[in-house]
Amino acid sequence: MMSTTTTTTTMHAKGMTAHPEPSLADRVTGCLVGAAVGDALGGPVEGYAPEQIAERHGGRVTGIVGPWNGDDWRTARPIAPYHKGDGHVTDDTLMTHALVRVYATVRDHLDAYAVADHLVPDLMTTPRWIPELEADALPLHRIFLAEKWLVARLHYGHVDPREAGTGNIVNCGAAMYMAPVGLVNAADPRGAYTEALDIAGAHQSSYGREAAGVFAAAVAAACTPGATAESVVDACLALAKDGTRAAIEAVTEVAARHRDFETALAPVRAAVAPFDTVGPDYRAPSLGARRPSRLHSVEELPVALGMLLVGGSDYRRTVLGSVNYGRDCDSIATMSGALVGALHGEAAVPGDWARRVAEASRLDLRAPAAALTEVAREVFARDAGRRRAHEAAFAALTAAAPAGAER
Repeated sequence: MMSTTTTTTTMHAKGMTAHPEPSLADRVTGCLVGAAVGDALGGPVEGYAPEQIAERHGGRVTGIVGPWNGDDWRTARPIAPYHKGDGHVTDDTLMTHALVRVYATVRDHLDAYAVADHLVPDLMTTPRWIPELEADALPLHRIFLAEKWLVARLHYGHVDPREAGTGNIVNCGAAMYMAPVGLVNAADPRGAYTEALDIAGAHQSSYGREAAGVFAAAVAAACTPGATAESVVDACLALAKDGTRAAIEAVTEVAARHRDFETALAPVRAAVAPFDTVGPDYRAPSLGARRPSRLHSVEELPVALGMLLVGGSDYRRTVLGSVNYGRDCDSIATMSGALVGALHGEAAVPGDWARRVAEASRLDLRAPAAALTEVAREVFARDAGRRRAHEAAFAALTAAAPAGAER
């Protein structure tokens, strides 16, 4: 796919209306608020097919809806007794905000050891308001089994953090909360990719870990001035490996032919299906599901990128396409919502949705963004200093070369 990035200068030359580029703070806020709103919209229909969603809601979902099982949400699915719906965010947002808190503590780039030293204690020791439980509780009590793995392996198992993700089910569990990594590495997709791979090693392996790296890279690419949905996809394809790259390529090639999610739902699912190990019945995965492989990919990231193209990076169209896709649609909408917000800033996220989600979830959706923006500026200053020190040292090395030696 060829990049179609349009610069402000080019827009002036073509006589088009140029809009001011969002600032770093605006992009960080847009990304984190956009992710949370997408998460809340997708939560109540997670796990169902598009046809089931349309039947349950009398048509496509067009905004915030209530729990799938109505007032029986506490008992209808005993393994997941969560109040999904009514604007409540899910574990995708809880984990994203937890990672922001780790950045706010460390105030530098993170690695797998930061997960062990800071993220796991955060999940285990500090009660917080959990919207889906409608109570103050430890985040550990809400995160699902693939995320509880972090605590079991790192706190109780004392596993090397860089290898702790090995053995966990391979899914999008690490990818779903990697937006902060992309924001701290804003406009540096390769740096975001590398950092996220290190962090995610504590949680995931194989294509689940790869998805975390590529999603972080996508967010970083979306923060680049002049970025478009197409340039974000290009950045992902330049970094992604193996089945993840193949899945993104297949899905985005199909998605580029559609401008309405209604026509795109079935073709996008067909494009990603060969790479998805879960199988057609999301709630009854195949025996080969979620096992390491170099040929496969998580479903959520390629679909999120596909919906970004289908929606033309418009928030409502992109996120509603992600929500009505079904399956793991809270994570798909979290990712696609984050990307639109990073591209266009907070104004891209419908204010009525953002207010309702913040009120229903009893969360300040903007405070984590303010904290992370400050950290991103500090990290950039540290990086600049480290680069200057390296340049000076390398210059000294080459200046000291013997006469006649290649410099």
